[in-house]
Amino acid sequence: MSTRYLLDTHALLFALYEPERLSQKARRAIEDPLSHLFVSSASAWEIATKHRLGKLTEYDLDIQALLTDYRGQLKRLGASDLPIESPHALLAGSLEAPHKDPFDRILAAQAKLENLILISKDPALDAFGVLRLW
Repeated sequence: MSTRYLLDTHALLFALYEPERLSQKARRAIEDPLSHLFVSSASAWEIATKHRLGKLTEYDLDIQALLTDYRGQLKRLGASDLPIESPHALLAGSLEAPHKDPFDRILAAQAKLENLILISKDPALDAFGVLRLW
């Protein structure tokens, strides 16, 4: 039986470019052929935004490849793109947790509505009541 996971943006970048930075649990889940991996459209938005702002310089050449062939990079990882839909956005805006980051809020909403385990090292996401693996 497959387990369904949603990769946080940093987990996506680690999985693609620095798998040694993943926790052992996260790496096992991502590499497990029975896992079904999803990446939110919010991660594409976050990566493009942070690249534009010069915040991902350690990945500069790799980010260019990711930005020009995003779906191909997800396919290489064995992940599916998860579009943001209205129910995700409505829940993200309604979540009572004090965490304000819009990217994290949408990831939490998608994880909740799609019954996904969120692969993330960020314990602040626990405030949203999502299942998190790291």
